[in-house]
Amino acid sequence: MTDSKAPDPTDTKPAAALGANPVAAAPAGARTAADVVTPEVVAQLTRGVVGSGRTLNHTPFTGEKLADLPESTPDDVAEAFARARAAQTAWARTPVRARAAVLLRFHDLLLERQAEVLDLIQLETGKARLHAHEEVQAVSLAARHYGRRAAAYLRPRRHPGVVPVLTRTTELRQPRGVVGQIVPWNYPLELSAGDALPAFASGNAVVMKPDTETALTALWARDLLVEAGLPAEIFQVVLGEGPVIGPEIVKHADYVSFTGSTRTGREVAQGAAARLIGVSLELGGKNAMLVLADADIEKAAAGAIRSCFSSAGQLCISIERLYVHESVADRFTERFAARTRAMRLGGSLAYGADMGSMAGERQLETVTRHVDEAVAKGATVVAGGVARPDIGPLFYEPTILEGVEPPMAVCTEETFGPVVSLYRFTDEDEVVERANATEYGLNASVWSRDGKRAHAIAARLRAGTVNINEAYAAAYGSVGSPMGGMKDSGLGRRHGSEGILKYTESQTVAQQRLVPLAPAFGMDDEKYAAFMSRSLRAMKAIGLR
Repeated sequence: MTDSKAPDPTDTKPAAALGANPVAAAPAGARTAADVVTPEVVAQLTRGVVGSGRTLNHTPFTGEKLADLPESTPDDVAEAFARARAAQTAWARTPVRARAAVLLRFHDLLLERQAEVLDLIQLETGKARLHAHEEVQAVSLAARHYGRRAAAYLRPRRHPGVVPVLTRTTELRQPRGVVGQIVPWNYPLELSAGDALPAFASGNAVVMKPDTETALTALWARDLLVEAGLPAEIFQVVLGEGPVIGPEIVKHADYVSFTGSTRTGREVAQGAAARLIGVSLELGGKNAMLVLADADIEKAAAGAIRSCFSSAGQLCISIERLYVHESVADRFTERFAARTRAMRLGGSLAYGADMGSMAGERQLETVTRHVDEAVAKGATVVAGGVARPDIGPLFYEPTILEGVEPPMAVCTEETFGPVVSLYRFTDEDEVVERANATEYGLNASVWSRDGKRAHAIAARLRAGTVNINEAYAAAYGSVGSPMGGMKDSGLGRRHGSEGILKYTESQTVAQQRLVPLAPAFGMDDEKYAAFMSRSLRAMKAIGLR
């Protein structure tokens, strides 16, 4: 373990010069931003983007500009929705299997050309290449799943009618129209294309507002979908500042899909409610990992690295609270800290780095503030705790804290960075209560050799997904099952049936045959009421549902 005295956060010298146990820097790659983001690439990707101004995006690795991009105005947003709406009717009439075939072709193209988008994801987010590849994996899974299951999810379904045989009832799923999608910066491929795929498969058009700093990735995904056969007008992209463009998306959409902060999610929900349109929200998290007394410590320590530091902790479902049973806490902390200190930081466009950089100044400021305040109030730095400007302007070492207590901000606020607070416990009922003692409820992780015991604890955790002996990928990657948040972590679900049916309206078509549901055959009202009462009793007696 490192000494509990944290280095001076204002000191910009490399960690080695501060006497810390430094996280190593990964070797540099050969390709540069200029090699990847050429004027020809930018021109190709921005074709068809409605915008009358200009905006910029930058790479976190160095802070240098990547591209000039079109900036949309409220009028541009209205025009994008008009284009999408004009094309959506014909797309909705396209047979569902033909729409789904686009997703399957996109799946193949994505895997064939993944090197292109991996470069873009890294340059725009600062994440390590393996973490960028998680996005390729997730989108491929979603494309395959909905490409093969959309027809079954959307097929007409027969339901019992009010009168057996005489009433035929069919449930249809109709597309909502034009979906407005607001996408954050942290997973620009998965949270753009991954969420749009089921909307397209169900017959909708999409107008998307990606974060400007990660817009190239989203635009690349749009370009590839068009190559796979999606009509270009069906997928519109608008760019601009969130406070300006976001409300315009809500103003024009028939349904809104939003991923981002809980604060902004509330604003989106209020805007959607005022228009009586549906909304799905994946919001913040303060996710907990529970290491029980019988856990495999080596596997749990390796899992904690994935849980806490994938994409530099800038993942809604990453772990920020780590609860370890007292009987194994010393061994676990030793192994986890050793693995953390051994992590390699780097910004090359190649595999090899274990963690990349933060994505922006705001995230680095939050991480620094949370760690510095916790240390000032008595917390201990077990590993990390310092910025690494020697590697790049937004790098920060993966950090483990102990002794975190209220009112330290890191105790309850979402950090969204490579920082985890480690707590000890002795009683499982107590730790479940502590894990649930948050306004959030997005993801959790339980580690135990006893599967039945772990399942019992998982069922008591108020989180939309719970992974047993895994960080987050088991639940998230199981795209046939729903994923989303409880409490302040959101509304609605992505993946599975809920992930596609949310983009549809249910419509019931009922056909009455032979006789009406009204007095007939000379019955007066009283005789008809008596006949129906006898019929209702009889239907219950024979077990009709």
